Amino acid sequence: MAFNDLLLQVGGAGRFQQIQVTLVVLPLLLMASHNTLQNFTAAVPTHHCRPPADTNLSKDGELDAWLPRDGQGRPESCLRFTSPQRGPPFPNGTETNGTGATEPCTHGWIYDNSTFPSTIVMEWDLVCSRRALRQLAQSLYMVGVLLGAMIFGHLADRLGRRKVLILNYLQTAVSGTCAAFAPNFPVYCAFRLLSGMSLAGISLNCMTLNVEWMPIHTRACVGTLIGYVYSLGQFLLAGVAYAVPHWRYLQLLVSVPFFAFFIYSWFFIESARWYSSSGRLDLTLKALQRVAWINGKQEEGASLSMEVLRASLQKELTLGKGQASATELLRCPALRRLFLCLSMLWFATSFAYYGLVMDLQGFGVSIYLIQVIFGAVDLPAKLVGFLVINSMGRRPAQMASLLLAGTCILINGVVPQDQSIVRTSLAVLGKGCLAASFNCIFLYTGELYPTMIRQTGLGMGSTLARVGSIVSPLVSMAAEIYPSVPLFIYGAVPVAASAATALLPETLGQPLPDTVQDVENRRRGKRRQRRQEQKQMVPLQASAQAKDGL
Repeated sequence: MAFNDLLLQVGGAGRFQQIQVTLVVLPLLLMASHNTLQNFTAAVPTHHCRPPADTNLSKDGELDAWLPRDGQGRPESCLRFTSPQRGPPFPNGTETNGTGATEPCTHGWIYDNSTFPSTIVMEWDLVCSRRALRQLAQSLYMVGVLLGAMIFGHLADRLGRRKVLILNYLQTAVSGTCAAFAPNFPVYCAFRLLSGMSLAGISLNCMTLNVEWMPIHTRACVGTLIGYVYSLGQFLLAGVAYAVPHWRYLQLLVSVPFFAFFIYSWFFIESARWYSSSGRLDLTLKALQRVAWINGKQEEGASLSMEVLRASLQKELTLGKGQASATELLRCPALRRLFLCLSMLWFATSFAYYGLVMDLQGFGVSIYLIQVIFGAVDLPAKLVGFLVINSMGRRPAQMASLLLAGTCILINGVVPQDQSIVRTSLAVLGKGCLAASFNCIFLYTGELYPTMIRQTGLGMGSTLARVGSIVSPLVSMAAEIYPSVPLFIYGAVPVAASAATALLPETLGQPLPDTVQDVENRRRGKRRQRRQEQKQMVPLQASAQAKDGL
């Protein structure tokens, strides 16, 4: 509790914490936009083959003469007649006076731009034989997020949270802006990958920097605030995408503000907890005194000295010098259990979440409306999650959110396809539970890992989440076997992963561990408590047996 006492001494959740938390959380509004941006920038409009250049499209029926029809009488998207077909119509709407031979769209496509005037699909013809490239762009973005979680999570434990955040803001601003001016598809994918890397670093360091500056009783509030800001970002994306439907302008609009975030991030104060766990006591003292001055606690800040910090943080200085490497997560038994269990939770949450949110056009309603609905369900879901986290604890909140989400998705798999309202409602409910699960897992992971390896642990967890988000689109291809197979898989994984929470300790009201030894002590303390409870039960049972004998 030593460091928590120091935070309370210099103002607790004072003016500094309120200002820095607000400024650190603000970029998350646009991070939500980047994560699901391709629902709008890569939307697939209705399209059909373009006839040869010498076709007189102003002549009635000339365009239809080139277009074969599907079973529902709609123009085929990827085929055209080799020559114009005119004559009496067949029952399915096709007119022909010859063999009706077809060929691929050799002259390109004509797109319906009534909803989307410009998308990367329209600009680079990512349809028909090239339709897999559309999903490739999103997969490469998620690969970037995976790499960023691994790289920047480790760098933040080595260099500090503030320096990595500054770098991430600049990288997001530059790569996002360059993506808006990309001359071709490969260049666009490269800059989207770089954006994914930096946004992963922002997500991880935002949570860690805020949690490490907050007293114990406020950590759940901060975690929930971060989750709500992300949800508001989904509302923001729906409104901005509706107002700015051109993909280049939309990409630019959600990227340029990161230049402003980069500028003001230089005024952030590095985590004093990270300084102390790195053995840099002089910088710890300067950071705490600066925070005390901002919070109006000048006398309390002046009373701090190197001797006071050495006495208060003796344990951290003796056990926490240097930074633990990522191999500690597997080498140390206590950390290995945390790593394996948390990896399952991260993977399952992200796997099911992106299985739902990256197919908005599949719901058959307005893509803008479903984006708003998906954002709206987060508000009550995260409120309920916050109440459970604060009253019952992190572990039951994590288990319940995954179980409910998986159950909703599994039920959706057996609901008939024509019950669109029921299916959409279950999907929305499942998405809300997964959003609450994300909210909890960020906070829970930060509280379970010790300071010396916390950011690396968060980075590895986020890495497993990105693996889930990359694998998730591949599972959707199983719909060719049977339409409900992807839903059964998306639902079974979180249900199975929820069992891992039973192996994790509760962190409600507990101090943040600073060293691996703290994690070991927490395990031993729980074992000792169980032994004492068992010993106390023996005399009670003997007394009860004696009374029964009488």
